[in-house]
Amino acid sequence: MSSKKDKAAKTNALREVEAAGIPHRFITFPCEEALSGVEVAKLLGADPARTFKTLVTQAKSGQHYVFMIPVACELDLKKAARAAGEKAVAMIPTRELLPTTGYVHGGCSPIGMRTAFPTFIDETAQLFDTICFSGGRIGCQIEMSPDDLQKLIGLQFADLT
Repeated sequence: MSSKKDKAAKTNALREVEAAGIPHRFITFPCEEALSGVEVAKLLGADPARTFKTLVTQAKSGQHYVFMIPVACELDLKKAARAAGEKAVAMIPTRELLPTTGYVHGGCSPIGMRTAFPTFIDETAQLFDTICFSGGRIGCQIEMSPDDLQKLIGLQFADLT
């Protein structure tokens, strides 16, 4: 039986992964404030090429989209718009992240957002058996197969960098 402390430690993302019965690893590390994705990968001794950051955008149409790219890369907004079938997308302001997704900067997971937005991941994710990404809170990551992540949230692979 889990204690209240255990329940408090779980994030929406972890609850969804566990409920789906998907093999994964939940990684926690001490961290008081948001670190860059590269800093997180270095702290965990992980390959930055298989550690992904989650970025939230809004298109001119008003639709929000989520893009996952390797932490050392920059999102190519033109490629992102093309993948989403939009004319243009732009990053949402940081102040809009929490009300839009339910997550804070540095702890935004593609799983368990308030609204399930169309999600795209850089095609390089397919090169790895597992990838790491935010577990829904600063100081935690989830490691799982990109194929399992695709099954869970219906993401699409695309050239995004």
